[in-house]
Amino acid sequence: MAFTGKYELETQENYEEFLEVIGLLNVKTDHKVVTEVLQDGNDFTWTQTIPNWTWSNKFTVGQECELTTMMGEKFKAPVTMEGGKISIQFLKYIFKAEMIEDKLVMTCTTPGEKGVTFRRVNKRI
Repeated sequence: MAFTGKYELETQENYEEFLEVIGLLNVKTDHKVVTEVLQDGNDFTWTQTIPNWTWSNKFTVGQECELTTMMGEKFKAPVTMEGGKISIQFLKYIFKAEMIEDKLVMTCTTPGEKGVTFRRVNKRI
């Protein structure tokens, strides 16, 4: 299923735990994140917005891409898609996204024995 669309946060699990593990608990927000995805074949523009803050990445599935973390740090990583699920190895976690019915489901998993999986379910708006 195509990812293109605008989505609003519906539910999330382990948000604070995830931010604590990656050292960003100080940026916690109660605002509902809006995610906008533009897909043209394997090319994506992925943007997340809350009041006074926007984070965007452009990437191509099947290629190593230059990406930016939530805090503005640039890095390179391959972007893959298997079974309709996008996967990107960020610096401190693995990001995965997929469409389940008409919902955008994103997970971020930190490595190790005490790894945390943060899950967001977003409804189309």
